[in-house]
Amino acid sequence: MRISQDFAPVAAEGPEGLDTGRAVRRRPARAAAALGAAVAFVLVLTGCGGGDPAPKPAASTVDADRIEPLAAPPAPKLPVTVGSADGTEVTIGSTDRIVPLTGSLSEIVFTLGFGERVVARDITATFEQAAELPVVTRAHDVSAESVLSLRPTIVLAETSTGPGEAIDQIRDAGIPLLVVEPAKELADVGRRIDTVAEALGVPAAGAELRARTEARITAVQKSLPDPADGEKPRVAFLYLRGSASVYLLGGAESGAGSLLEAAGAVDAGMESGLDKDFTPITSEALAKAAPDAILVMSKGLASVDGVEGLVKIPGIAETPAGMDRRIVSIDDGVLLNYGPRTDRVLADIVEQLYAKGGRDR
Repeated sequence: MRISQDFAPVAAEGPEGLDTGRAVRRRPARAAAALGAAVAFVLVLTGCGGGDPAPKPAASTVDADRIEPLAAPPAPKLPVTVGSADGTEVTIGSTDRIVPLTGSLSEIVFTLGFGERVVARDITATFEQAAELPVVTRAHDVSAESVLSLRPTIVLAETSTGPGEAIDQIRDAGIPLLVVEPAKELADVGRRIDTVAEALGVPAAGAELRARTEARITAVQKSLPDPADGEKPRVAFLYLRGSASVYLLGGAESGAGSLLEAAGAVDAGMESGLDKDFTPITSEALAKAAPDAILVMSKGLASVDGVEGLVKIPGIAETPAGMDRRIVSIDDGVLLNYGPRTDRVLADIVEQLYAKGGRDR
């Protein structure tokens, strides 16, 4: 979209959605259940420092909508037996036909150099190289029949992938299916790369990708400007789906806190005492959060008719972020992936957050 783990998209706003995570990536599911029918509908349909703009961080120069595979495609050493997050052991004997069931897992598989072996995608795999692959999920509901029809030799899922009956049906057909713990924060990037690389029989390539990704994230963090007033900008993460009248404020478990911290910011929702995933936006909650900037997903911003529509949501215009139109907008399909493109996400957040007035998209 934590919102990866990937948030399911709203059907009325197009077939491509965010992944959490995914990524919103599946954490919105829990938020929806807690908030009632209005938020459940989302799942069914689915800076500020005021100084001069900072220089562009030294991150990857590849377009954020594309995957940057490792230079040399690795040769898998198979078979391998690995532990699955659901307590089973899985033996993989071939990586000829791979089906990753989340966009974030697809991102890792492609970046490891296995893109030509991927035969299907989840709806949240929105990067360019995956665009022509058949989709085997709808709002994160897996179609076991669609998966099996592609004769996969390995299926990669997450603990939030479902329904359970579909997962059981794939396994009962004798297909190796590995369940991976979802990413919830920046610290999960290396773990997930290692897990996928081991399952594909290329642990050395995983170590290389992990090192590359972590080095790039560190480079972005080293580029952070000092806030002009010495105070870290307060940033509120909002999940928006205007067509469904769903407007949520992220709290401690939204999945965005780790990124905001890495960008030198404070998660305003968490700091204001919101201890769950998401809570409905109210004027009172926004006043307490008092964000200097607002982080949104690009499709969510578009669903409320852009920045001018966003500030019409009750309470937003009265915040420092609303008054200054300080809005940071990141693509739904990558924001909370916590994977090989996270350096680009972080660099984009930094660029927008510390540019004077943020970016008006």
